[in-house]
Amino acid sequence: MSPQTPFERELAELLVESLNLEEVAAADIDPEAPLFGAGLGLDSIDALELALAVSKQYGVQLRSDGEDNRWIFASLRSLATHVQQHRQAA
Repeated sequence: MSPQTPFERELAELLVESLNLEEVAAADIDPEAPLFGAGLGLDSIDALELALAVSKQYGVQLRSDGEDNRWIFASLRSLATHVQQHRQAA
């Protein structure tokens, strides 16, 4: 597991809190592991909830029909990269 950056840790904490992942510690999320399927096991409803939380926290809009969603939600690291590139002052 590669180490999380400070922003990845912040985003992991938001993910755990917004999705009520009580059995997952934010610090234990591998930033390069898949968020869906074999990784954290998230589903499409989780993606919607996470997109809403990211929008509220960072002002980054993630559309449900976005063509880059597969890449954006591939891992914590890719989500963090996207949010940092598109965030507004919150």
